[in-house]
Formats: sequence, C-alpha cells, structure tokens
Amino acid sequence: MTGTTEQELTDQVVASFDTAKDERFREVMQALVRHAHAFVRETRLTEAEWGAAIEFLTASGHITTDTRQEFVLLSDVLGISMLTVAVNEPGLGESTESTVLGPFFVQDSPEIELGGDIAGGAKGEPSWVDGTVTDTDGNPVPGARIEVWEADDDGMYDVQYDDGALAGRAHLFADSEGGYRFWALTPTPYPIPDDGPVGLLLQHAGRSPMRASHLHFKVTAPGFHSLITHIFVAGDPGLDSDSVFGVKESLIRPFDRHRAGTPTPDSRRLEGSWTSAGFDIVLRKK
Repeated sequence: MTGTTEQELTDQVVASFDTAKDERFREVMQALVRHAHAFVRETRLTEAEWGAAIEFLTASGHITTDTRQEFVLLSDVLGISMLTVAVNEPGLGESTESTVLGPFFVQDSPEIELGGDIAGGAKGEPSWVDGTVTDTDGNPVPGARIEVWEADDDGMYDVQYDDGALAGRAHLFADSEGGYRFWALTPTPYPIPDDGPVGLLLQHAGRSPMRASHLHFKVTAPGFHSLITHIFVAGDPGLDSDSVFGVKESLIRPFDRHRAGTPTPDSRRLEGSWTSAGFDIVLRKK
C-alpha cells in the first residue's frame, strides 16, 4: 500500500464512527483508530507480529479470573494505569496523591474497629499505622471509610491462595476527629504475578516484576473524591524500579522499627519486633 492509500484507509475507518450518537464514544474511538493506525505505519507491523499480539491478548483473557486480572497487570506494566491516574488526578499539592489500584482489590473486605488488625492470619512483622483524614482546609473528615490491603511476608495476596480466606485486608472508619489507626504487616517487596503473558513480556524486555514495598489505601467519604493510593517504605531499594511505575515521592514514609519488648501504642503484647508509620490523608471536595 502506498502512503496515500494507507491514510485513506485510516480516514475511512475514522469516518465510520461519525454516526455514533454518543459524542464521547465517537471522540475516543476515532482517536483510538488514528493512533492505532499510526502505530502500525510507524513500526511497519508485520502480519505475523499482529498475529502474535492477538495470541498475547487471547492468552491474557484465558488466564484472567475473578481474582486475577491480567489486563490490569498489562495496563500497569505499560504505565497506562499511572498515566490515567496522572490525567485524572494531576496532584495539585493540596490533596494526597493517587497511584494505581492494582489487580488485588476486593469488595466487601472484613470490617475492623479502630486499632484492629488487618492481618487475619497473614504472615509478617506487625506494623502500627495511624493518621488523620482531613479536607484540603485541614478540617477532619469523620466517618471516612478506609480500605487497606497488602501482601504477606511471602509476597502473596490472600486471593492468590486457594483456601478462599481473606487476610491482609480490611476496612475501618475514621473517628469523629478524622483519626484512624490499625495494625497491619510491615510491607515487603514482592513480584507481580509473572507466570502469564505479562510476565513473559517483562522477561523479553529484561525487566524485573518486583514492586516496591507498599500498603494499599482506598479512602471514600460523601462529598469527596475517592482516593486510591499507597504508602511506600522509605529506604526500600525498589523505589526507583517499581514494575508498575507507582511510586510518588510524597507517598514514601518511614516505617520505624522497634525492638522486641518496646511498648506499643495500644499496649499490645508482641513477642518480636514491630514497626510504626504515620500517614495523614487529605481528600478533595467534589
């Protein structure tokens, strides 16, 4: 095909969406066609390569389940998830910055009381996490719902096990002054699931599947924008090479380690060491 004929084909496909009644649908699909066609022209994509891409996407669909979302992983490792976050949550310096949701969020996690433990039997070093939820003017947001989830000491989320038990995740509600506190596990680095198509992609690229140590948060309250974020562990060697590009400087927090026998904030008796971290959360009003 000549360059002119290639462009004519693109123009025809773009025009085929002119009749779409939904304006936003039309805008998105026409932009998708223009950029996808430009990619094919720029790389001079072969039919064999396009066939391999179809096989990759098909394999991603086959490995996806209710508890494993390979397409979320693909979006994450290509940086599309974080770019979407950047477009929608530009980070104006007033509210807590957002980052990726990841593939392991679960609706209807167990509820714990303030000061409760999200571990639920998951293995790891105990960690005390506390902070306040406020608006951008510094006013407390009482009753804010705080969802938290994380991997265990073996780098596995509960949904990656076959027993169906929920562990390392829970939700709680901020008190009348916006305060919250709970026991979790000290975050440790772990690999994203790399036994599928996305793992093969990373292997071909010579990239590590490792994520920097982190604890997930999803915070919601009436009248406020939902916040999806993490806290990352200061000093973690993977902060500069997170496989999904999720690290933001403002989300890095020290997890101070305390020796066995050091009194805990709630007088909990612990046999070994434990850590503590503070994380104040600022929500934007709608």
